[in-house]
Amino acid sequence: MTFPHLLKTAALGLKTNKMRSVLTMLGIVIGITAIIIVMSLGKGAEQLIVSQVQGLGSKTIIVIPGREPKGPADAAQIFSDSLKERDLELLQKKANVPTLARIMPILFGGETGAYGSETYRLTIFGASPLISDIFDLFPKEGNFFNSDDVKGQRDVVVIGSKVKSELFGDAPALGEKIKIKGKNFRVIGILPKKGQVSFFNFDEAAVVPYTTAGQYIFGIKYFHRFIIEAASDESIERTVRDVQTTLRNSHGITDPDKDDFFVETQADLANRLGVITSTLTLFLTAMAAISLIVGGIGIMNIMLVSVTERTREIGLRKAIGAREKDILSQFLLEATILTLMGGAVGIVLGTAISFGISVVLTQIAGLNWQFSFQFFAMFLGLGVAALVGIVFGYYPARTAARKSPIEALRYE
Repeated sequence: MTFPHLLKTAALGLKTNKMRSVLTMLGIVIGITAIIIVMSLGKGAEQLIVSQVQGLGSKTIIVIPGREPKGPADAAQIFSDSLKERDLELLQKKANVPTLARIMPILFGGETGAYGSETYRLTIFGASPLISDIFDLFPKEGNFFNSDDVKGQRDVVVIGSKVKSELFGDAPALGEKIKIKGKNFRVIGILPKKGQVSFFNFDEAAVVPYTTAGQYIFGIKYFHRFIIEAASDESIERTVRDVQTTLRNSHGITDPDKDDFFVETQADLANRLGVITSTLTLFLTAMAAISLIVGGIGIMNIMLVSVTERTREIGLRKAIGAREKDILSQFLLEATILTLMGGAVGIVLGTAISFGISVVLTQIAGLNWQFSFQFFAMFLGLGVAALVGIVFGYYPARTAARKSPIEALRYE
C-alpha cells in the first residue's frame, strides 16, 4: 500500500469519528501550549534581565552588604549593616582604588508619602547627585538635588511620574511639600515616565539625599549598596580586587570566606540571573511535558477502543489482501496525525497566549518585555507531538495488525 493511500485511509478513519478525534487531541494541545508558553516567557524573562542589567552599563560594580549566597537555597543577609560611612570615604580615595571612576551609596525602602488628603506608598531612594547620570534620570520639570543638599541633609525630593499623578493629579507639584515619615520634603524635580531601570521602578520613587534618608527616614548609619563605576571595561577586575582589599582591611577581615560583603559585576549578575531563569524554564517545561504523557496515554486508550470498534473493518481489509504492516502503518499514522494536529493547534494557541501575556506585561505592568517567538520551540513541539503519536500509538496499531482476519470477521 502506497503512503498517499495510507494517508488517505488514515484521514478517513479520523474523519469518521470527528468528536473523538478532537477530544483525543486535547491532551496534546494542552501540553504543547504549555511548553510553548513556558519557553517563550523564559526567553522573554532572559531578555528582560539582559536589558535591565545593561541599564547600569558594563563598567558598573555593585557592593552588597552581607555574606554572598552560595546557591539558590542559601539565604544571605539581605540587609546587613556592614557598609559604613568610613568604607565610603576609604573607597573614594584614589590611593586605595585608583581605577574607580565614581561611587554612589544607596539606601532604599518603602514609606508612605502624603500630600493633603492623598497618600501613596513610595519607594524611597537615598542617593547622591550621581544617580542622575548612573540611572539616566533627568527631571522633566525642576532639577536634581546637588552636593550641598547632601552635605546639609536638606529636605528635598525628586519624585517619579506615578507619584506625581497619585498625589497631585493635574495640579503643579514643584515647590509643594509632601510628608514622609512625619517630615515635610519640598519637591524640586519630577522625573519623566521611566518604568523599570535596572530592576528599580523610578515611576514610583521618591529620591532624596542619602544623608537625609539615613538620618530622618530610615534612621540608620549604614548603606544598602555601593554602586561603583570602573574607569574602563579593562579595569573592572582590578577595581573589584581593590574594592575587596580595601573593605577587608576596613572590616578587619583576613579570611575571604568570612567576608561580610560581596562584590558583583554586571556580567556576574547577568550570569547568575540567567542560570536561575534557565533552570526555572527547564523545570517548568518538564512539568508541562507531563501533560503530554497524559495526553499520550489518552491517545493509546482511545486508539485501543477504536481498534475494538473497527475489528470487522480490519478483518475485511485483511481478507481482501491487506498485510499486517499495512494495518500497523494505518493506525500508527492515525495516531501520528492526531498528535501532529494537536501539536500545531498547541503551537498557535501557545504563541497567541504568550503574545497576550507580553502585551499585558508591557502595557499594564510597565515592564520592558519583548515577545519572543522561538522557531526551536515550534519544531520541538511538532517533533515531540509526532514522537508521542508514534510511541503511544504503536501498541494499539500492533494490536490491530495482529488480529486474525477470521476472528475479526466473526466479531459483532
